[in-house]
Amino acid sequence: MARVLLPQALVRLFPGAPRALDVAAIDVAGAIGVLDERWPGMRDRLCDSTPAIRRHLNVFVDGERATLNTPLRPDAEMLVTTAMSGG
Repeated sequence: MARVLLPQALVRLFPGAPRALDVAAIDVAGAIGVLDERWPGMRDRLCDSTPAIRRHLNVFVDGERATLNTPLRPDAEMLVTTAMSGG
């Protein structure tokens, strides 16, 4: 099972969603699918219509920037963060 870590801003939108949970998925898209099954609408918050990860979010798998096609090992850590900008 891969460990998924979600930002507080996203968790607040989905009552009962934890900040961290384990999911059985082979890639990032599959993990997002599992999240959407448990909390309908979460995929729309994470992905745009192309489909791709939304511009204002970053997803990292084991510390490396990820896309929807990035594979998840059984012991992987998938971190979803809000993008930061500054000037």
